Amino acid sequence: MDPTLKDDHIIYYDLESYIKEDDTYVVVVATENEIVGSGYGQIRKNKDYFKYPYYGYIGFMFTSEEHRGQGVAKMIIDFINTWFESRSISEVRLTVYDKNPPAIRAYKKAGFEKHLIEMRMNLSSSES
Repeated sequence: MDPTLKDDHIIYYDLESYIKEDDTYVVVVATENEIVGSGYGQIRKNKDYFKYPYYGYIGFMFTSEEHRGQGVAKMIIDFINTWFESRSISEVRLTVYDKNPPAIRAYKKAGFEKHLIEMRMNLSSSES
């Protein structure tokens, strides 16, 4: 979904550091020793001109294909939001690829709405 990522093996999420950080909360959902979903919540500092000094960011959202549509993503988001509320966070954001309609539907179902659209273009004809 992202043509800007390298074709090589990359580490997209540094989960080990996330687990150790005080301002990040990693959630894993398993059933019978099989991971069926995951996500993390992270408290991030806002720019000075925003209303809230900090906001919650949700990332690493994953639901196994056979468990999609069963409320796993909403359960993870609700769990992370409870943690945000315990840390006095009032705003939660996330990013999702425009070419991922199932994820967009899941986030809308959980209460998110579109807010800002990031756009990009290639200046080089070598990238597709």
